[in-house]
Amino acid sequence: MSDALKHECGIAFIRLLKPLEYYHMKYGSWMYGINKIYLLMEKQRNRGQDGAGLACLKLDVPAGKRYISRVRSNSSRPIVDTFEMVRRPIEAVAERNKDLAFNPNYAIENFDFAGQLLLGHLRYGTFGKNDIENVHPVLRENNWKTKNLVLSGNFNLTNVDEMFEQLLSFGQHPKDYSDTVTILEKIGYRLDQMNERMIEEYKKEGYNKREISLLIEENFDLTTVLKRASENWDGGYVIAGMVGHGDAFVMRDPNGIRPASYYADDELIVVASERSVIQTVMNVPAERVSEIKPGHALIIKKSGEYIMPEINKPLERKSCSFERIYFSRGSDADIYKERKLLGELLTPQILKAIDNDTDNAVFSFIPNTAETAFYGMLKGIETHMLESKIEQIISRRGNLSNDELRAIINTRPRVEKIAIKDVKLRTFIADDSGRHDLVEHVYDVTYGTINPGVDRLVIIDDSIVRGTTLRRSILKILDRLSPAEIVVVSSSPQIRYPDCYGIDMAKLTEFIAFQAVINLLRETGNSSLINDIYRKCKEQQYKNRNEIVNYVKELYDPFTDDQVSEQIARILQPGIKSKVKVVYQTVENLHKACPNDTGDWYFTGNYPTPGGNKVVNTAFINYIEGRNVRAY
Repeated sequence: MSDALKHECGIAFIRLLKPLEYYHMKYGSWMYGINKIYLLMEKQRNRGQDGAGLACLKLDVPAGKRYISRVRSNSSRPIVDTFEMVRRPIEAVAERNKDLAFNPNYAIENFDFAGQLLLGHLRYGTFGKNDIENVHPVLRENNWKTKNLVLSGNFNLTNVDEMFEQLLSFGQHPKDYSDTVTILEKIGYRLDQMNERMIEEYKKEGYNKREISLLIEENFDLTTVLKRASENWDGGYVIAGMVGHGDAFVMRDPNGIRPASYYADDELIVVASERSVIQTVMNVPAERVSEIKPGHALIIKKSGEYIMPEINKPLERKSCSFERIYFSRGSDADIYKERKLLGELLTPQILKAIDNDTDNAVFSFIPNTAETAFYGMLKGIETHMLESKIEQIISRRGNLSNDELRAIINTRPRVEKIAIKDVKLRTFIADDSGRHDLVEHVYDVTYGTINPGVDRLVIIDDSIVRGTTLRRSILKILDRLSPAEIVVVSSSPQIRYPDCYGIDMAKLTEFIAFQAVINLLRETGNSSLINDIYRKCKEQQYKNRNEIVNYVKELYDPFTDDQVSEQIARILQPGIKSKVKVVYQTVENLHKACPNDTGDWYFTGNYPTPGGNKVVNTAFINYIEGRNVRAY
């Protein structure tokens, strides 16, 4: 992707089901769990580079000894730093006595992270400061084991204001106004309630306080806690947590907006944000990795038994299609096929854009995530050219010399590695003109690959969100090759609406498609529509989120997708000598390629939760009133 987007975070969880000595004997190290969760996090680094954290919970630790430990980092290499903090005490002992450091019995007594439950998190700072307090896992501590809560997640809620007010109505005084603190305290409040209810029940049955604590641990009803805590949440989420006595959970939103998968055998239970990561780290086939069902929670009891009860009634599945296009690792078998198909389905539009002149077209991609879609695009072009060859041969049957036949057969798409992404360049301290000049050189090109003034350059990216990098860097550097035309192809549809479920796309003004439609309305004398929509948005501004309608969709009604794409090309054209064209994926073809992940609100404005309509309504009001702030 040329436009860098911060997006949803990543989680990793491991519950070891055997004593540490078992892993020491079978795999050669009691650190088996630590090593596995390190790999789970490292292979999900695409999901978070602003911070990382790891928490460990030990089971059945005597009173007076630490049983919950946590390390976090917001450095420039957060995963490495996090695990250096974990390993440092172990290495210090190993320097004196290696056998002692790698003895599982010694480890349990002396090392904080020699435990059975491990919860890791990778953070992308889409909102909020990047200080250490915003890095997960977060803790809610208490002297009663079953009131301790460790939490991390990949989530964004649209109704934090409502939940915050509810906490105040409970008599609480939250330390921060954020969805993280709100979720932590909502679950924590219901955790406390469950404890108090069970205490009263067991008191009536004649048990003393020590006995009651053990009975609560054994019979704790985490399902009810999660149901009551999440009753009114509006958003996309996967939330993982550990309760101090040893129960753990990973819960998913009712629409399945955010992803989570798990694997279980007789040695351990593993959860991660991405299926392919579990496959790689655990060396298991895809069919052994299961999805946590929308609206459900994977609950692992202290005993190691696990269930997946319904927490909230599952709604229409709207899992995020942008996950498939860009965010998730392309090594997943299904995602790889989907990205290839996205590229292939663009073939008719590309051929139209180049007037079917494949002889004078060079095909390439913008590194790095668009490469898979490029292979699909290439397949589509090759298929078209193959059909053309067959037609030529049939139409001239018996009238072809060997040289002519060979020339037809040898015709292939011209493929070149055009764009090269250099290592990140520091912009230092400079004025705007100097900084823009440096940004222009983030990409380089391969010279001598284009016939100047003759060839069209067709270059695919996985999406065009803001168009900033295209304008400031990519198009300028490609223009140095002097192609007749630069055809920029997006494997995703036009991004028209803000996201509110964890992707850094919250302001309408940042979207080049939105800029284009506003320009079109003004150019065609339809500016009154902008004011009409603003009036409608203001009228419903303070309505209940369930009553709000997405009127912003009406901005696009007067125009076809092609008209918006042509206007986007005009926005990108200034300063570029070659003619610029833009080709976007259609929503229809997106759903053909990704039939199981139909969450397309950024393209269509069809939000899966009422809070989405509230966010887009606020975003448009902010645009009209000149407020450069997020809509949630």
